Amino acid sequence: MQRIWCCRPVTEVGDKQVPLQHAVLALLADGPSHGYELRASFERAVGPQWGGLNIGHIYQLLDRLSRDGLVRCERQPQRVKPDRLVYALTDQGSAELQRWLTEPAERARGHRDDLFLKLLAATHLPDPGAVEGVLRRQRAYLLRQLHALAESRRDTEREDLDHLVAASAELHLKADLAVLDLAERASLAAPADASTASHSQPSEPVTDEIAS
Repeated sequence: MQRIWCCRPVTEVGDKQVPLQHAVLALLADGPSHGYELRASFERAVGPQWGGLNIGHIYQLLDRLSRDGLVRCERQPQRVKPDRLVYALTDQGSAELQRWLTEPAERARGHRDDLFLKLLAATHLPDPGAVEGVLRRQRAYLLRQLHALAESRRDTEREDLDHLVAASAELHLKADLAVLDLAERASLAAPADASTASHSQPSEPVTDEIAS
């Protein structure tokens, strides 16, 4: 029975966990390949913005795909080096790849973001400047990321997947900066409103008393 990957295995990419089994199946659709070659092909296709792939995780993923019948493995002897494991896509793997392509891409973590957890924590601290500090440091981080991205794209005019990934990263960074703008307005509104309210309280009536 064909296995449907509803609970998707993940592998480390930089400091994030990203499901990659279908990307591996897609690369094997071009023909048989081994782990190091698959890693090079993936990184060449998506560029540096995605982050490096751990070769150990790739081979773990290939082993699982092989056990599930989505790829088959052939051991090729080499004269000096250890035998090379070459993987090829099976009919079942091709069917799973086609099934996956018919589904819309979903966010791996929904709309969860560690920033919101930091803001939650900051609002529970007695320090009145905690929220402002979180927002200020996050803004500085995003601006550094945006600058680094611009530097890496300065001499790049490619219109391939690498360019698309970089453009997506830039748009996400700008969207995150816009979220910080919203958070700053919300955090500054409360003290301002409270201050306005305190000044808007009706004052005690003033009576002019003339001492006799």
